[in-house]
Amino acid sequence: MSRLSRLRDELRVKPGSKVDLSKVDPADEHGWTKDDAEVETAQQLERLSDLQDRFWAEAKRSVLVVLQGIDAAGKDGTIGKVMEAFNPQGCVVASFKVPTPEELAHDYLWRIHKKVPGKGEIGIFNRSHYEDVLVVRVHDIVPRAVWSGRYREINAFERHLTDNGTTIVKFFLYIDRDEQRQRFQERVDDPRKRWKFSMADLAERKLWDDYIAAFEEALSKTSTEYAPWYVIPANRNWMRNLAVSSILAEGIDDLKPAYPPAPADLPKDLKVE
Repeated sequence: MSRLSRLRDELRVKPGSKVDLSKVDPADEHGWTKDDAEVETAQQLERLSDLQDRFWAEAKRSVLVVLQGIDAAGKDGTIGKVMEAFNPQGCVVASFKVPTPEELAHDYLWRIHKKVPGKGEIGIFNRSHYEDVLVVRVHDIVPRAVWSGRYREINAFERHLTDNGTTIVKFFLYIDRDEQRQRFQERVDDPRKRWKFSMADLAERKLWDDYIAAFEEALSKTSTEYAPWYVIPANRNWMRNLAVSSILAEGIDDLKPAYPPAPADLPKDLKVE
């Protein structure tokens, strides 16, 4: 097993396992140094660019990347760094915030299904349908009997997508409480990042333990063979970038995307008048 394949296996949440995040070190480097990781990440980004080109040309399947994590975990940073490998023509990013009145008039998966990538596309969800077993649970927006049934519904939804040609790769970006505090402070101190900070972030921070419990149950109940979760140690951005880029590249490479063959009647020499 290669070093990257081993990393992928170590970070994958085994289906049926019970996740205990207190046993996961969000600063774990898994034997990598920063210099080595940055060199490898650059290679993985080149690999992703090549894979996406073939995937887009083939236009037979789609890939859905789900990014979840507590506030300041690095979802935007991951998109900015790792997804820069992709041609925007074939990569669509969707962000799910507070539901609109129209969205609230439908079932909670309605707005999600509308954003699922089409054939040949790689879709990135910045937050996702998992908000409906995370925020909804922590803030007691719906009764326990409602949100607890959604794990089964989400698994069925993802099974439906995979049965219809969508490969799903889910990343939980895991940081610790001290790292979150530091990142909040950096946002306040930096005029270019200050707009990202809200006093509501501090209110949410007080619910840290509730969110961790919600993440643990979601990861435990919805990591499946067809749509696995990966717990990414995200205290160090360089480690996060290496893990996400390599796991995603491996996943797309497993699909063996290929350029379509040229038409049989295509002449070797084009005579253009």
